[in-house]
Amino acid sequence: QVQLVESGGGLVQAGGSLRLSCAASGIIFSINAMGWYRQAPGKQRELVAAITSHGTANYVDSVKGRFTISRDNAKSTVYLQMNSLAPEDTALYYCNARNAFATHWGQGTQVTVSS
Repeated sequence: QVQLVESGGGLVQAGGSLRLSCAASGIIFSINAMGWYRQAPGKQRELVAAITSHGTANYVDSVKGRFTISRDNAKSTVYLQMNSLAPEDTALYYCNARNAFATHWGQGTQVTVSS
């Protein structure tokens, strides 16, 4: 059974930082591209950051320079370090694992940034 379990969300003031974690089980983690998506109320889910199985990262323009995605294959975990948070970063953040055969989603962790 595949599980992606996110943690690290919470309430933070603008300018603050959070580190999200996503622990995966039931998949061969190292062959999966991993991503963080977010969905704010009334908006579509968007890709925030992704990292390939080889470690190449890419980001949506709005978080470049503030967020960093990383992965630890030995721990089957992907991270999202979020700095200089702004109220517009408030959303439910989802972890995603993707390979040629399947895509899996976590349940999400809420990030709320107060002004």
